[in-house]
Amino acid sequence: MLKPLLLLGCGRMGSAMLKGWLKCGISAETITVVEPNNDAATHIKKQFNVATVCSADELLSTYSPATIVIAVKPQMMDSMLKSYQRFVGPNTVFLSIAAGKTLAYFETVLGPNAAIIRAMPNTPATVMRAVTVTTQNKNVTPQQQQNGKHLLEAIGDVFEIQDESQLDAVTALSGGGPAYVFLLVETLTKAGIKAGLPETLAADLARLTVSGTGEMLRQSDEHPSILRQNVTSPGGTTAEALAVLMADDGWQPLMNEAIKNAAKRSRELAG
Repeated sequence: MLKPLLLLGCGRMGSAMLKGWLKCGISAETITVVEPNNDAATHIKKQFNVATVCSADELLSTYSPATIVIAVKPQMMDSMLKSYQRFVGPNTVFLSIAAGKTLAYFETVLGPNAAIIRAMPNTPATVMRAVTVTTQNKNVTPQQQQNGKHLLEAIGDVFEIQDESQLDAVTALSGGGPAYVFLLVETLTKAGIKAGLPETLAADLARLTVSGTGEMLRQSDEHPSILRQNVTSPGGTTAEALAVLMADDGWQPLMNEAIKNAAKRSRELAG
C-alpha cells in the first residue's frame, strides 16, 4: 500500500526518514528521491541504493506514486510544487513536513482535490527518536492516513490531531523543544563552571546527566513530577535548587512565555 514512494528533498530530515524506511523494511526499489543537485543525488544513490531524479520532468508519464513526501525547505516550495500537480488524484497522498505551510496552502497550489497530510516532526528523527504530530484534509482516506502514520513511525512516535491550528503550539513545544534541552545543557555547564568545576568536566556532567535522565524518562511510566520527587530529598541540596527553579519567577513563567512567543511566530510564518 506504500508503493511507490516519492521523496522530494533529502536533507537532514529527508535522509533521516529515508534511513528509517529502509530500516523498517520498505524496499529501496520502491523509493525515488528528487534531488536537483547532481553531486548530492549521486551521493544519495550510492548511500541508500535508491533511484534519484533531478526534477519531476524526469519521472515517466506512467509513474504513479502512492505517497509523495515533501521534505524541501518552505522557501523552495512555491517554485517546485506545481510540477507535481499531475499526481493529484484518489490514489496519491501528499505528506508534508514543511513548517508553516498549511493545508490551505497546499490545496491552493495543488488543487482542492489533493489528499494532504501535514506533519511536524522534530530533529531527534536523526536518531530515530522523533515525535511527530499530524493533521490532514478531508480528501485523505483512512488507508492513506494509516500509511502516512507508518512512514512517520519509522523515525519515532506519532500523534494525530484534528485541529490544524494546534500545530503552532506543537511547533513551539516539540519542534523547538530540542533546542531548549540543548540550552539547558549549556546553562548547566556554565553554572557548573561558575561553581568551580573545570570546563570539560562541567560539560561532560551536564551532557550525560541530561541524556541519561531523558532515557530514564523514556523508560518510566511514572509522571515527571513523581520522578522529580523521587530524586529530591526533603531539606537536601536538590530541594534547595528546586526552590529557586520552581519559584513564582522561575522556570514555568519563562517557559510559558517562550512557548507563547514561538507559537505566535509560527502563526505569523504561516501567513
